[in-house]
This record gives sequence, C-alpha cells and structure tokens, in this order.
Amino acid sequence: MKLTKGGQTTVPTSLLTVVLSWRSEHAVRAQAVLVAEHGRARSDRDFVWFDAPRHVSQAVTLDREPAAGTARLSVSLPRTGPDVAGIVVIGSVAEAGSGAGSGGAGRGFAAVEGLRLTVFDHDRPVVSYEVDAPGSAPALVLGEFTRSGGDWEFRALADAGVSLAGLVREFGVRVDPGPGFQAESRRTPPPPDSERADWHPDPRDPARLRWWDGDTWTASTRPAPVRDARHCPRCGAPRRGLLSAAAGLFGANSLCRECGTETAEYLRGWRPRAERMLRDPGSGDWESLWSELRFQRVDRAAAVDLLRPLALDQLERLVAFALADGAVEQSALDNFEDTVDEVSLSGPLVEDLRRRLHRARLLTRLRSGELPQQPAAGLHLDPDERVHLNLPAVHVRQLARGPKRTEGRLIVSNRKLRFTGPDTGTEMPWARVVSVTAAAGQVEISATSSRGGAILEVADPDYVAAAMEGALRVAKRLALTPGRRDTRSVPPDVKAVVWQRDGGKCVECGDTHYLEFDHIIPISRGGATSPANLQILCRACNRTKGAHI
Repeated sequence: MKLTKGGQTTVPTSLLTVVLSWRSEHAVRAQAVLVAEHGRARSDRDFVWFDAPRHVSQAVTLDREPAAGTARLSVSLPRTGPDVAGIVVIGSVAEAGSGAGSGGAGRGFAAVEGLRLTVFDHDRPVVSYEVDAPGSAPALVLGEFTRSGGDWEFRALADAGVSLAGLVREFGVRVDPGPGFQAESRRTPPPPDSERADWHPDPRDPARLRWWDGDTWTASTRPAPVRDARHCPRCGAPRRGLLSAAAGLFGANSLCRECGTETAEYLRGWRPRAERMLRDPGSGDWESLWSELRFQRVDRAAAVDLLRPLALDQLERLVAFALADGAVEQSALDNFEDTVDEVSLSGPLVEDLRRRLHRARLLTRLRSGELPQQPAAGLHLDPDERVHLNLPAVHVRQLARGPKRTEGRLIVSNRKLRFTGPDTGTEMPWARVVSVTAAAGQVEISATSSRGGAILEVADPDYVAAAMEGALRVAKRLALTPGRRDTRSVPPDVKAVVWQRDGGKCVECGDTHYLEFDHIIPISRGGATSPANLQILCRACNRTKGAHI
C-alpha cells in the first residue's frame, strides 16, 4: 500500500524488513527506538543504531552492510515484549565523506534525492512511502510501528529534529551518536566468551568497561569498578565512615544506598517479564532477560531470590498439568529442567517433583508401546514370542467363602498373559483382554467373558498396568500415534480454568504440593472432563477419595 505523510495501515505481525532507498551520493543511516506506552524508551538499550545494531530482544536488528544506496532494519514484531508499545524508525544524513557519527551538517535531507521507505514482509512489499523531507533537517522520524489491539499498524511520518542526538533524546535516549564518535574497527578482536552479552575491558581504554552485545562492541561504557570492600561493587563509589565498616561486616558485595535503590526499582519492572517467561516459556528468551540484568549491573542472585517462590509454584503447576493428561511428553521434562536451570532451583521439593515427572514419563512410554525386553530362559514360548514382564505376583480369586490368594509369577509377552503357580497355571491371549487398570494397589484385567478376568497383586501395580496396557495396544494395533491425545487427557484450557478457580491448591486441605486433577464424578461412572467436574486435590486427599463421589 502506498502511503502519504500521516497515513497508516495494518501490517503483518511477522518478521518485516524496513528499507530506505535514495538516488543521491549522500549516505542515509537508519536507526530505531523501541518505546513504551508513555512514548519514551525504557532504557538506552532500546536505541538501535550503528554502534548497537541489535536490540537485546532481537526485535530490531540493523544491517551494517546494506546494498549501496539503501539502509535496512529487520523488525520482528512477534519478538516485541508486551511492554513495547511502538517502534520508531529514524533516518539521519551524513555528508559525503563524513565520519560515521555525523549528524548531517549542511544541507541534510534537502540533498537527498528520491528518498523512499518500503516495508517488506519477506520479499513482498506491504507499505511504500515517498518521503517528502522538510528542508535541511539532519534527522527525521520516518515512521512508527504501533500496536492496535492484537495487530500492528505502520504510520508514515516526516518529523524533523535539529540533530540525531537531539531527536533521540526526545524519546528518553541518553546515548550521543554525535560527530565525536568513531565506530569500533571491525578488526578489534571480540572478548572471551563472545557469544554472551556482558561488560568487558574496553579495547580502547582498559581502565573502563565497554558493553559487548554478543555480536559487536557498542558505545556504552562505564568505569571499571574497584574490587574491594571500601567501594561499591556496582558503581565503584568510595564508602565513607559507617558504610565502609558495614561493608566489611556484611561482605564486599553490599551495594551503596543509591545503587541499592536503583537495583530494587529496576527489578520491580524486570520481574513481571520474568514471571511471564516462567508461565509461558515460549513468550521470550531467558538469555535476553539475564543480559538486561548484566547491562544494568544487577546481581543475578538478587533476581533469582526474587523469582524462586514463583518458580517453585510454576514447577508444581507444570507437573500437575502434565500428569492430568495421563501422558507426559518429553517436552514437559525439558520445560521442567529449563526452569530449574535458569532459576538455579534445588532441594528436596525440586527432586520430588522431578521424580514424579520422570516416573510419569516412564509410564507414558510403556503405555505407548515402548516395552522392556526380559530374558526368556526356562520359559516355553512360541518362536516369535517376546517377554516383556516376568515377575512375582499374587492371583486373587473371589470365592463364596472369601478371596483365595495364589502366589506365583506373572509373565507378559507380546502374544498373551500367563500366570504360573505351584499347582495351577492360566493364560489369556490379548484378543480376549478388554482393558487393564491399576486400582487399590492391584492390577485388574477385564476380559470378553465374565469368568475370564483376573485380579493380580504386584509390587508396582502402576508400572505393571502401564506395561500390560502398552502390550495390549500393540497387540490390537491401538498404539497412540504421535500427537494423538489419550481419551483420559484434560484439554489445556480446561486445566487452566480449574487451576485458576481453585487457586493452585488442594480444595480439601489447602496443600500446594503433590497436586493432581481429580474428576469429582469418576470417568468410570460417566463423569465428564469439564471444569464443573474437575477439582484440584493433593495426592493424599485424592487417594482418600478414591473412586467415591
């Protein structure tokens, strides 16, 4: 769509490319500022320009080697955080042969011919704007991406500034991209661990630190702090009197009053974004969050302490949601371990949650047909028969005078079930088996005839029932295909509603550990998998309730 100044249109929420093109010899450079709802940058890191060509969120990246007569910005709208309300696109002019930081003295945009801004979605142009530059302005706001409900819009502008530095200051950016700055030579070697954004000794002045953004040296510098108890470890300011004595008492890592206040204020704004990452791992990038802390010189341990209670609650939620489906996928284990690693969690509670999740994953693999292989020595089997289980069991038969218990061995193969005792032996081909369930510490086998079922007592009924169910599915070709959900699974939106309604705790005793989704009216009695028929119970209360209504 062709726009004129002030016009706007909806653009795809995707990876877009903003291209500035012109026909004169005067170089035009592209910059961008990410702004919040108040129209100002959240920090200097929200300014993307030649010396800081990539935003920490990867939402905006500057191409430092575009084709002749062009300047390019990559804008990834899906990567913008929810607190980014807009992305301002800025152009500036450097006179032919001037330095990298020139503000465009002289004729400015008046010397630029045929300036055009085009927004591409992949290779397809979606917005085109012939810029009518006002006079000799050295810097212009050329356009702005803004949120509009759940969509994004682009608005064409041509608002002039007296200089690039003055223009970006209007958006709260304190970096001065003026004539005095010389771009870092590309021959300057990167620091150790160059893939990690962090402060390192400045290649130009070892007494200062310069920010490496993971790709290039930036213009952000600060004095190298003095590493002793008499100075603040963050700003390097000397302590005086009682503060110096307190630092010796509490350790050299204690901050001065000003840095303590700044750190606490920054963490208040940082925490909601980290909480969103915990609730939805796909909503952002942990490394970007930690990189922001390093840029602000905030100790990671302070942020971890702030997040630990919420992270533990999130692990409880993750495990409860995974177990509610009766099928735990590898992705649930990966999300669990990623959260544990990122927030540095440990302790008995974390180990217990990990054990439950791995146990549920094992049972899921058994039910899906990933069965163990046991040696068949001493057993008389058919030529193509493979043994999956061979273990001690007690066969329980209900007689008129009471239950009769017969000790023996349970043998589960790909062809049939066998139970062998001292003076008895039975076998059942899979074709006669209807279902296998674990209940009340026993394995119950339902068969096509009323007298063909069996009740078995084993050391681990859940494991045995899962393996027998997997063998039954394989034998009857009922194994679940990848991505197919078990009929017992609870849809994600239903789980979220129930968890929110019950406050993430047991509705009976209020416990927040070992939580499970319970059908108030059991599925076996016709209960529906709906929010009205689901509740959160801890394991103890769930076992007490059993299959009762």
